[in-house]
Amino acid sequence: MTAPAGVAELAGALRRAWGPDTCAPEDRSAWHPGNPARGQCITTVLVVHDHLGGELVRGEVHVDGERVDFHWWNRLPDGSEVDLTREQFASHEIVSGGTTVARPADPGRVAPQYAVLVQRLAELSAT
Repeated sequence: MTAPAGVAELAGALRRAWGPDTCAPEDRSAWHPGNPARGQCITTVLVVHDHLGGELVRGEVHVDGERVDFHWWNRLPDGSEVDLTREQFASHEIVSGGTTVARPADPGRVAPQYAVLVQRLAELSAT
């Protein structure tokens, strides 16, 4: 199945909107312009869900066989999976699994970063 035409445009806008202030707090020290997707997965899946619907999918990130974090991506209404932040991982960081997770009522711990990302996308679309 192919992703809707809007995915490419949304992906480009998200890449322009990402910054250290839109990534998960625990990843801020690892974020840099050479790896702008670092720590952006949770805020990005929420925005993709806002625009395209579907489901949130959570996998595990393993290093040397130990789970060190979670990774998030989207399953769109047509069943296709879209992961706009997969490139954040180095070769030693392995993403496995993939469980559908209900979207929480609010963004929780990443609410400030999500708000910045939503605002920045709105500003980009206004120009």
